[in-house]
Amino acid sequence: QVHLVQSGGGLVQAGGSLRLSCAASGRTFSSYAMGWFRQAPGKEREFVGTISRGGLTTIYSDSVKGRFTISRDNAKNTVYLQMNSVKPEDTAVYYCAASSATGYQKKEGEYAYWGQGTQVTVSS
Repeated sequence: QVHLVQSGGGLVQAGGSLRLSCAASGRTFSSYAMGWFRQAPGKEREFVGTISRGGLTTIYSDSVKGRFTISRDNAKNTVYLQMNSVKPEDTAVYYCAASSATGYQKKEGEYAYWGQGTQVTVSS
């Protein structure tokens, strides 16, 4: 089992940057692919991106590609979401999640463990 604790987030101006962190408990962090999702007010939760177990492969949604970067440090049991050139439409609660499924998972159902969520608000 994996327990995920998120940090970072807050208020940022459009065009600015923010980094979210997600720390995992346990000694099997490297056996999980990690994903980031977000949920804006009144909308369904959506896929942001995912990173492979070794950190060599990342996949992003079209809405954040080129602006957001996911990385991980398996020695620290932590995954990061670096958000650059943020836009007001990036405002949402952001969640990290862990998946033991094979392949690159974009669906919520493939992630068994979730962080508590952290609010990101981008002002125009």
